Amino acid sequence: MPLIAPSLLSSNFLLLSSEIKMINESAADWFHLDVMDGRFVPNISFGIPVIAAINKEAQKPLDVHLMIVEPEKYVTAFAQAGATHLTVHIEACTHLHRCIQMIHAEGMQAGVALNPHTPVSSLEDIIKDIDIVCMMSVNPGFGGQKFIPHTLTKIAQLKKLITDTDSRALIEIDGGVTENNAAEIIAAGADVLVAGNTVFSATDPTGMIQALKAIG
Repeated sequence: MPLIAPSLLSSNFLLLSSEIKMINESAADWFHLDVMDGRFVPNISFGIPVIAAINKEAQKPLDVHLMIVEPEKYVTAFAQAGATHLTVHIEACTHLHRCIQMIHAEGMQAGVALNPHTPVSSLEDIIKDIDIVCMMSVNPGFGGQKFIPHTLTKIAQLKKLITDTDSRALIEIDGGVTENNAAEIIAAGADVLVAGNTVFSATDPTGMIQALKAIG
């Protein structure tokens, strides 16, 4: 049974308190929070003050995904805002191991995200040090995109790497996850499904979360 992490990027920001309440009362496992800076990705979302506000009402872990340059500068601030998991992009970190150490030192789980063009092999020297691999199944920056089919091959490669190294890392898939493709994503080896548009555009978001949770 997969972990489900609804992405608040697709929520109605005018009704954020209600959206948080819905997730609190649903079968979802985590809140997925996408932070974009307009530099690493061509979009700007929300930042530390909004996450701190969400943290006051959220009753589940805050899975914060940093799509920003120089993420190491903000590790402590996101920890103070309430992040439970902090994921940084391998493409944005010159000193990735150091950044992972900083995240762990703040008491958070450390995640590393891979863009669609980044090979799984780039994780070989870090896989045993991290808790989550967030594999982007769309190009980061915007919600509502279609799942990139080649991601299934990469998930299988990553699962083998994790097994071969006795890593504890969870495989999180972010982008284009739907009720129609979730089964094959899980079968390939995914542990966590990030679902934004699929959840928040559904007639019954709570029911959609439950349906995704029941797959696999």
